[in-house]
Amino acid sequence: MLRAFLLSLATLLGAPVAAQVEPYDPASVEVDVELLLLVDVSRSMTPNELEIQRRGYAEALVSDAVLNAIGAGFLGHIAIAYVEWAGSYSQRVVNDWAVIGSLADAQAFAQRLESHFSTGMRRTSISSALTMGAAMFDDNGFTGLRRVIDISGDGPNNDGVPVLSARDAVLARGITINGLPLMTQEGMGSHWQLEDLDLYYTDCVIGGTGSFVIPVNDWSEFAAAVRRKLVLEIAGRQPDPVPPQARRARVLRVQSGGGYDCLVGEKIWENYRNNWEP
Repeated sequence: MLRAFLLSLATLLGAPVAAQVEPYDPASVEVDVELLLLVDVSRSMTPNELEIQRRGYAEALVSDAVLNAIGAGFLGHIAIAYVEWAGSYSQRVVNDWAVIGSLADAQAFAQRLESHFSTGMRRTSISSALTMGAAMFDDNGFTGLRRVIDISGDGPNNDGVPVLSARDAVLARGITINGLPLMTQEGMGSHWQLEDLDLYYTDCVIGGTGSFVIPVNDWSEFAAAVRRKLVLEIAGRQPDPVPPQARRARVLRVQSGGGYDCLVGEKIWENYRNNWEP
């Protein structure tokens, strides 16, 4: 049975991979990976940016590169869900868990993403998005060798519990977190943004086996960045190292420096309150 083979393979590869194999439910559908897309729709994003995101993910899912990566897996299909998030109590499931194993599957998922475009929501709670996202893997009807959260965002956590505690709780469940920091300047909330948001994501948000960050420095790069990221996540690979001098285009794999102030978003919000509220 393929499930037994995958478990044996995970054991041979070592504890970090084995830790990601969730308890087997005989009634579930076996997939190569359970991939949850958590997409930032905070109010610092313009309507144009929100539409670019939806269309970028839709375009990536039906691309040859992504479909070839799915087809090359052990089982040849994945489970995927798409959720938009903002503040502590602002998450909406745009497309719940579905199987993608063919072009028709991908087209159906993509069409649902582009069927309407929602407005943004207040605040930025990466911690709440991660906590809610991790819960979506419970009893979702799928069993994958890997479980991955792919989270995008244009600013640091400024609402809910501190991001480190939420991240660590997700990692303890064997779920890998990858990041897509949006380092663009179109939005109106530039005072919430960080010039080195990719480093914040590296030290404070991502983690787990094979985790990495792919920054988006301009919206023209978005669709290609999403496509590349999905291919790597589906294939269970990390990106190749990028020379240190290529800073603005770099891809960051998980690091152990841990030197970033992971409460920077909360401090920015507190300064805003002190300056503007009576």
